[in-house]
Amino acid sequence: MDRRLQGRYVKLVKAHMSSSTRTAAGPSHLPEPKAGLAATQACWRFLNNDRVTLPAMVGPLREAARDALREADAPAALLVHDWCKLDFRRHKSKEDQVQLTHETDVGYELTGALLVSAEDGSPLAPMEQHLLTADGLLSTRQAEPLTSVHHLEQILPTMNASADWKMPCPLVHVIDREADSVGHYRDWDAAGHLFLVRADDRLVFWDERQCLLSDVSQELYERDQFREVREVDWHGGKARQFVAETEVVLHRPAKKNVDGKKKEIPGRPLTLRLIVACVYDDDGELLAEWMLLTNVSKEMADAALIAFWYYWRWRIESYFKLLKSHGHEVEYWQQESGMAVARRLLIASMACVMVWNLERTNTPEANELKAVLIQLSGRQMKRSRPCTAPALLAGLCALLPVLDLLSHEKYDIDHLRDLVVNVIPLLNSG
Repeated sequence: MDRRLQGRYVKLVKAHMSSSTRTAAGPSHLPEPKAGLAATQACWRFLNNDRVTLPAMVGPLREAARDALREADAPAALLVHDWCKLDFRRHKSKEDQVQLTHETDVGYELTGALLVSAEDGSPLAPMEQHLLTADGLLSTRQAEPLTSVHHLEQILPTMNASADWKMPCPLVHVIDREADSVGHYRDWDAAGHLFLVRADDRLVFWDERQCLLSDVSQELYERDQFREVREVDWHGGKARQFVAETEVVLHRPAKKNVDGKKKEIPGRPLTLRLIVACVYDDDGELLAEWMLLTNVSKEMADAALIAFWYYWRWRIESYFKLLKSHGHEVEYWQQESGMAVARRLLIASMACVMVWNLERTNTPEANELKAVLIQLSGRQMKRSRPCTAPALLAGLCALLPVLDLLSHEKYDIDHLRDLVVNVIPLLNSG
């Protein structure tokens, strides 16, 4: 982007440092000499400018992530992969929406790769974004649309592309159990990538026999292999987490759809670590169980840490919520093409990154600012969690326009207070 477009990009990020309303035609504009309509038109021109490419727009996000990792001096980082549907059924103007499953299921499919701290689970920045449209796969990897493929087939190219991001530490790719696929495991391992996936109850070779993962878990329990590793929150209460680990071999052929038919694809036996994480209440009742498969070495992370890494996978769900119902209301945006939506998603993502940076900063000044923003947001916070990203975003929505008003219009606080008291005297009582 040229310097003028970069300046508009910065203004748009600032405008997205707020919660959106479902009825808004565009992002909120900050007070400035221009009329609001002119600011909105400038935003729409930016979002529909072919010179603004997705690879250029993702650059600041990746740089912010690299800076955060260098500052933390982390031995590893988590890259969480996931996807979600963007439902625009109410928007007939978006003619490049795509059929996702059945005939009436149309919209866009957003695929994200979110970088998360392996030390405390803090979200750092989205590193890659794909938006599936009728015109192809709009990607931060290249300016032209990619060939449309199933979202599982997007993972390996993203893993390979991450080698060019110049990250200061190794990446561990964390994916939910939809990615539990022998063929994909073999491909990722052969390419030298580290992964952590929640597995379904599949057949493996263990203890010199073939058995289900659930059978392995049961025998580990009977052999007293589980150890308590930490206390965890469970639906507002306290629970205890136990873990056990062993090695299993994926020996069966992979299954792949070829010309509409499932075929078995033989492959090399793959030895992986199985980490079983269980959560129990104080009465000994099993609340949850995860069966995790990974090729991360024991030297890099023990079983307890692996279980914690997978726990942080939910951060990408929170990111999607921040884009959707908890902040930016993406499914009510009025842009008329997938490319305009994809550009605006990256702008909103940079606003998310700035909020996350504030959320994890614990200096006295940052904590004071967070308290002010929570008060301005009007949100009710739990004592155990004094701030959240949606609340900080809502607080900034109230604070930033006032700061810009004071800057642009030469008002001061006393003069604004006098205006309110003189015009609306009722507000002066109390």
